[in-house]
Amino acid sequence: MRLRFPSLVCALGLAAPSLAHAWAPPDQAEAGGEGSAGLTLSSSGAAEPQADLEADAGVDTRANTSAEAEPRARKWNPRKQQPWIQRWAPEPHMFELGVYGGLFRLNGEHELFEPNAAAPLQGWLPLRRSNPDFGGRLGYYPLRFFGVEAEGGVIPGKLDDGSGTGVMPFTVRGHAVAQLGLWSVTPFVLVGAGMLGINGSGPLGADIDPAMHFGAGAKIYINRWLMLRVDLRDVVSHSLGVENTFVSHNFEGLIGLSVTLNRKNQAPPRPDQPSVIPAGPGDRDGDGILDVVDQCIDDPETVNGYLDEDGCPESDRDGDGFYDDQDTCPDEAGVDPDGCPPKDTDGDGFLDDVDQCIEEPETDNGFEDDDGCPDEVPAEVLRFSGAIKGITFETNKATIERSSLPTLDEAIRILQQYPSVRIEIIGHTDDRGKRDHNMQLSRERAESVMSYLVGMGISEDRVTTNGMGPDVPIDTNDTKAGRANNRRIEFRVVTGKLESN
Repeated sequence: MRLRFPSLVCALGLAAPSLAHAWAPPDQAEAGGEGSAGLTLSSSGAAEPQADLEADAGVDTRANTSAEAEPRARKWNPRKQQPWIQRWAPEPHMFELGVYGGLFRLNGEHELFEPNAAAPLQGWLPLRRSNPDFGGRLGYYPLRFFGVEAEGGVIPGKLDDGSGTGVMPFTVRGHAVAQLGLWSVTPFVLVGAGMLGINGSGPLGADIDPAMHFGAGAKIYINRWLMLRVDLRDVVSHSLGVENTFVSHNFEGLIGLSVTLNRKNQAPPRPDQPSVIPAGPGDRDGDGILDVVDQCIDDPETVNGYLDEDGCPESDRDGDGFYDDQDTCPDEAGVDPDGCPPKDTDGDGFLDDVDQCIEEPETDNGFEDDDGCPDEVPAEVLRFSGAIKGITFETNKATIERSSLPTLDEAIRILQQYPSVRIEIIGHTDDRGKRDHNMQLSRERAESVMSYLVGMGISEDRVTTNGMGPDVPIDTNDTKAGRANNRRIEFRVVTGKLESN
């Protein structure tokens, strides 16, 4: 039967709404709209309203219930919201499987030959310097900043003696890779070792030499699966001559293409990204989480990487970094593991997290007062406490007499043996002369002793000085012997924890 062109156009025009409805995506076909009641052709070819036919067939054409019409919150895809330079940055536990090609610039004095004592130069022949380089690699990256790789490849070459004879050097190696895995373009450095050899099918025989290599390059992660890579390396191996080990430098430049495996399906969201996209009405607090799933419909969610799906704000009353529902002591700033402040079980002023003797209080006696443990001052230290006999000065001066040096050197030895001990050096005089002069003289004598100790290696922050002049006598000033006893230097062990600067 012949169908005229105008009739065909008319028929297709009438059928178009029904075809569009049939091929529409499911959500559009179910949602309906102005065209949902479209037209269809009756058996006679006449157009009939679609709604009438559905009614005749017993189909319920009433509007969707309110629950079906409720707009749904769509999950945010953080990876799609990131710029490309961040979208495909390396991730932990990724694998990279690829191939490479490039240029291997061989050292002119290579060692790739099998020695033959009967041949000239023991069988050594020159090789073409610049050669193609092909191979494959497999890498595993447990961290986004570090990984290991294994490679194997061939370096098709020729003899450089005019014969054009082909040879086939090869390499097998492994290396560690450190990379700045923050962006889709990732710079890296590598260092490794392996072997550089030549097969036995050519005139050079078979030979394998150890080789080390190091270099740098960059990776470009094009998308989820593909990565382009550029390497520049120095391959160090043996040179001609038995004694020339690891002195031959060979340049290698590579371009590679790899498949990246084991990425997560979705990158973790950044703190500034919402976990859902607002969709229509029904979000009373405006936090982007619809009321039907929002556990706190009047309090907006705080997007901070912790329970961002519940729609509730988190608080940290004591500001210690532990949210209140995690914090065992929500009103006292604390530390790991429970958010509570550390205790001081023995009450010695050292908190338990630094106290080396939690159950025993520190003995504040000037000896190892920073460990929180009880202790006794060693007898040697006690011997240099109080008035120190043997330290004398020139008359009315702060100049130390040479006879004092053995006593001072013994004090230095003890201070070096017990580095936690700190001392105060106190100068005293008799009561002859003006008091102001005696006060100044006593201070200067104490400072002279300190200068000697510091000059011999005692840290300056372990020593302080004081001058008491005639104010603290230990004997009478009415006799020559008593005045001599009053003219003295005292060492006092300083107690208490050393304050850090």
